[in-house]
Amino acid sequence: MTNNNKIIILTILKLIKYIMILSWKKIIEEIKNGNLTIEPFDIKQLNTNSYNYRLASHLKVYDWFDWEKPIFKDVEMPETGYTLKKGYMYLWVTIENIGSTKFMSSLIWNSDMWRLWLFMQLSANMWHIWTSHSWTLEIYPTKDVVVYPWMIAWKVSFWDKKWDAELYQWNYKNFSKPQESLLIK
Repeated sequence: MTNNNKIIILTILKLIKYIMILSWKKIIEEIKNGNLTIEPFDIKQLNTNSYNYRLASHLKVYDWFDWEKPIFKDVEMPETGYTLKKGYMYLWVTIENIGSTKFMSSLIWNSDMWRLWLFMQLSANMWHIWTSHSWTLEIYPTKDVVVYPWMIAWKVSFWDKKWDAELYQWNYKNFSKPQESLLIK
């Protein structure tokens, strides 16, 4: 083993004492204690250490760029499904209000979505920490695929943190429909 590998392993071992994923039992316990929010909650969507969240019927499709900001088209999906087109970007929102003032939330890939060639942008997979709301997700299909409102999509896991941090105070926590960037107005 090289010195670099030893340093990496030692660093990981040091970090483990500061952060730990919550089990399904701990997720239920913390919901009951009021420290974690998943609303509405369905026990059938709970996994060993994550929760399967669903996607709402409302989404936005990236349409074009008008020199100053991106333009999105609103779409209300019928129960019969909606075809996401290859090469387009979509903003979709979770049905569930998800989050915590005590734990970090993290997006996790779901292999079912990979099989559909449907990918989510994950440049910062640890969500805004210490807030609860419906989450806007950037979706990129790599082939045309039919999706349905209320379908289970990806997973969220919760991580215990061992340090103090400020509550999230930015604008995105107040939306229940897909929201494009507020940086460009």
